[in-house]
Amino acid sequence: MTLELAFLNRIIISASIIIGIANVGILSGLLYFYWNSYKQLKSKFTIGLLYFALILLIQNILAIIALAVFLLLGIEIHEIGGAEIYSILLLVTLAQLVALIILFKITWD
Repeated sequence: MTLELAFLNRIIISASIIIGIANVGILSGLLYFYWNSYKQLKSKFTIGLLYFALILLIQNILAIIALAVFLLLGIEIHEIGGAEIYSILLLVTLAQLVALIILFKITWD
């Protein structure tokens, strides 16, 4: 693997980790709002939102841990596409960030 490609992979992984951390922050805020709503309303819909946010929070934390291990240990996925796989992962976390921002804005208002 070339040095430039390895550097690009590290940048993509780092960006994915940063976006994942932003997702964790937004999801934590959503959990706070949903919990307060649940205490007032005792609604099944609100409990569903709590489960939804909690599962996404766990998924993001696990993804951050996995990516950090890749980054810190220098693990490369060059056998199956490397930069392409990391780029797809970056796009998925970015799409999730946009969706969570929309959900957060709707919840906040």
